[in-house]
Amino acid sequence: MKVTLSVIKADIGGYVGHSETHPEVLAKAREHMAGAKKQGLLIDYHVTKCGDDVQLIMTHQRGEDSEAIHKLAWDTFIEGTKVAKKLKLHGAGQDLLSDAFSGNVKGMGPGVAEIEFEERPAETVIIFMADKTSSGAWNLPLYKIFADPFNTIGLVIAENMHGGFAFEVHDVKEHKKIILNAPEEIYDLLVFIGAASRYMIKTVRHRGTGDVVAMSSTQRLALIAGRYVGKDDPVCIVRAQGHFPAVGEIMEPFASPFFVEGWMRGSHMGPLMPVSIPDSTPTRFDGPPRVTAAGFQLSSGELVGPRDMFADKSFDLARQQANEMAYFMRRHGPFEPHRLPLEEMEYTTMPQVMKKLAGRFVDLD
Repeated sequence: MKVTLSVIKADIGGYVGHSETHPEVLAKAREHMAGAKKQGLLIDYHVTKCGDDVQLIMTHQRGEDSEAIHKLAWDTFIEGTKVAKKLKLHGAGQDLLSDAFSGNVKGMGPGVAEIEFEERPAETVIIFMADKTSSGAWNLPLYKIFADPFNTIGLVIAENMHGGFAFEVHDVKEHKKIILNAPEEIYDLLVFIGAASRYMIKTVRHRGTGDVVAMSSTQRLALIAGRYVGKDDPVCIVRAQGHFPAVGEIMEPFASPFFVEGWMRGSHMGPLMPVSIPDSTPTRFDGPPRVTAAGFQLSSGELVGPRDMFADKSFDLARQQANEMAYFMRRHGPFEPHRLPLEEMEYTTMPQVMKKLAGRFVDLD
């Protein structure tokens, strides 16, 4: 059975501030999704949150970029925004950058990750959701999952993965893409994905079968809006088991916290903390950035789950380390490397400050 798994998210109002999603907003989203399932538009759905972002997880048979599915998501966010405005939530509708739906939510603010695939006899998927960070946050974990044998032993000892994986990397500033193969092009791959603010892994494919095994959202809100309206708060779908990495190999990169851009006003580097879904409530300096994971089995498109994958106690040390990393970075205040480099500040206050002081810059002697 061919099925499409679509994950579409948006920040349509924070409670309190940028820290949480209000239960009434989530209830409105579930109501809208339930109606679509009853009408036959969806096979199944799950509504959840990560921080102040509403996450719509949907299965259907309409393929990727379906106008009907994207309009459903857009209308759901519009209805949720009405609730957010009624409750006077912070930043109500902030990720909705257009006044009217135009056939596809891409380029309109919401983040999107979708995969169409033939459902396997045992179809395991993990959906990662992040808050207070950018779309490049998935580069390091995706590299470790699909190219690093110190993380994924299956690359060495599983014959069905030994041929490696292909990475589709997007240059979000120049609107270009390139496909690089692991393991033979690992060094070339790292040149780009190490610059995670510009180059982002969009898709990972199994080289032997061509199957898509991972898909991320690579929308950059600031590049769409031309100003800072909130961080991207990306999502990522990863299929597991069989000729793909095992669940444990997919979760392992998050056991060692790493720095990502985002945090307060989208202008700082901070540790990505793996937390349970109820704990995705960033309040310390609007952070630190959080990542959650919902695991499912698919059964003829039905979502069996979710399991809250980071609720596992084995991530307690990672959470403690992330807290310590956050304290270390906060000591730097407005100085780099805590604050982002100036080129990444161009959508916040930097242009206004430069314009105000332009006449006071003089040539060096």
